[in-house]
Amino acid sequence: MHWIPLSVISREKIKNILWRKIGKPYSRLYYVIERVPVDWSIKWDGKYITENLNAQRLLKARSTITQEGIKDQIIHFGAVNTFLTSEGFQKPKKQNKIVLTWFHVMPDHPRIKYAKAAQKFVDTIHTASTITKENLIEIGIPEEKIVVIPLGVDLKLFRPISLIEKQKIKEKLGVPKDKIVVGSFQKDGLGWGEGLEPKWVKGPDTFVSVADEMKKDFPIFILLLGPARGYIKRELAKRNIPYKHVFLRNYLEIPKYYNALDLYIVASRVEGGPKAILESMASGVPVISTKVGMATDIMKEGDNGLLAEVDDVADLSEKATSIIENKTLANQMVNNALNSIRKYSWDKISKKYYEKIYSKLQR
Repeated sequence: MHWIPLSVISREKIKNILWRKIGKPYSRLYYVIERVPVDWSIKWDGKYITENLNAQRLLKARSTITQEGIKDQIIHFGAVNTFLTSEGFQKPKKQNKIVLTWFHVMPDHPRIKYAKAAQKFVDTIHTASTITKENLIEIGIPEEKIVVIPLGVDLKLFRPISLIEKQKIKEKLGVPKDKIVVGSFQKDGLGWGEGLEPKWVKGPDTFVSVADEMKKDFPIFILLLGPARGYIKRELAKRNIPYKHVFLRNYLEIPKYYNALDLYIVASRVEGGPKAILESMASGVPVISTKVGMATDIMKEGDNGLLAEVDDVADLSEKATSIIENKTLANQMVNNALNSIRKYSWDKISKKYYEKIYSKLQR
């Protein structure tokens, strides 16, 4: 849990109280986000969900960084870290209806020992993938409490561009136009600093091994975004694999970097999403992923993407080769992905949140 100055909590508590006073019981949704030093994913999940609920007049909703000051309303903790930590959890007030999003389960994490006790205070546990649902059941979460709704994507923000536009984007971003640009935009180092110590669950070592295989046959260039990428940068440099790393402060700038890609690879061992699968598909970028998180729910092998087993460097490399060498396959996958991604637009996903979770808590 990230430390938050008392003054910030106090101000947010007052906002929660004032906003609550104008609503009937359970007529308001408070989406609790984590306060981190970068413009990170959970903030945007909360933004898209609350804005779309308000726009569709389904439920009055706002994001907050604390549950303080909230009474007789719906509180959605947008990530397990906002509710459950290595030391336990803060019991919510009984008058509120509680939703907890739990993206992925790490069996060896200290917070797991508090999971059974914590779930008794939660009305609904949301997750984004079937794999995580199965993992939650394994650690003792009742199946009837779990609702699976995938993450969404902003289709106005993430969209495909022409080959001519792609070349212009590459030039503008300082990415070689004569290289095959492979993307990796996921945070795969510990903490929010340089990230020299890797998060092994994100598979940065697998990604580097795949890149090392690819460079034997193709002129590849790796494009990295996000914080804590020190480990992967060091390992790419050791192997003389060219790369560019950009630490963006603004999420809204990400789409142009997707538009510079020829291929996106997810090499993770465990995932809740990743959101990068949706964003790549919406941007017209072919995706290869290990069978983690939402990948197995959203991607169909050989249709709108390619899937490989976790840690299977050979298969990931072979699939990358097939996309690079078989333009017909690549184009077919992109077109199919653009068709299938439509049902994951945030307006449709937010409506599912309301229908499958929030509306049932208002009864």
